[in-house]
Amino acid sequence: MNNANKIINLLKKDYTVDFFAEKHDRDPFKVLVSCIISLRTKDEVTYPAAQRLFNLADTPKKMMELSEKQIAKAIHPAGFYKTKAKRIRDIAKQLYENYESKVPDSIEELIKFKGVGRKTANIVMVFGFNKPAVPVDVHVHKISNRLGWVKTKTPEQTEQELRKKLPKKYWLVINELFVRHGQNICFTRNPKCSLCKIYKYCKRVNVKTKYTSKYTSKK
Repeated sequence: MNNANKIINLLKKDYTVDFFAEKHDRDPFKVLVSCIISLRTKDEVTYPAAQRLFNLADTPKKMMELSEKQIAKAIHPAGFYKTKAKRIRDIAKQLYENYESKVPDSIEELIKFKGVGRKTANIVMVFGFNKPAVPVDVHVHKISNRLGWVKTKTPEQTEQELRKKLPKKYWLVINELFVRHGQNICFTRNPKCSLCKIYKYCKRVNVKTKYTSKYTSKK
């Protein structure tokens, strides 16, 4: 992973880091709730849905005082909005009753909440607490494998490998950079390799398109 520094610096020139954190005021509770809403939901639906909900309630106490119907109505049309409404209210209630309304700042504690997996817990650590963690979604998993950084089959395996191999100084930025790159260039199908600034450093594992980048040709 000797090329990590070059890849990260090139991506930083194109994508804003801390966009997600700033969008939610670096409030761990808002980050947690927004992440739950975002599951299987596109960003253009997630952000407005989260804002509608936070206009009604932006603390665990206020959130638990809403009904599931009120929460569901606010976050609709997010995917599985009724299930998410119940989980959001349940988590808010647990935070108020058992954690003094404070979101715990450890992955081990966060994953005790129903509906909170490792990806969500890692996102809360990075964007809510600004603590080093490795949130791995489909984009981070896909790009890490294409670059040849890891050889894994699941996001969970990718997280563990990146924790071992990726310098800790990049943990806070890798998710946002790879997500943006995956959304704009490195698609699951037909990635835009011809427009990719990090093509020179990519092994393009399992990529079948033959394009070379306009920025550099791979030797």
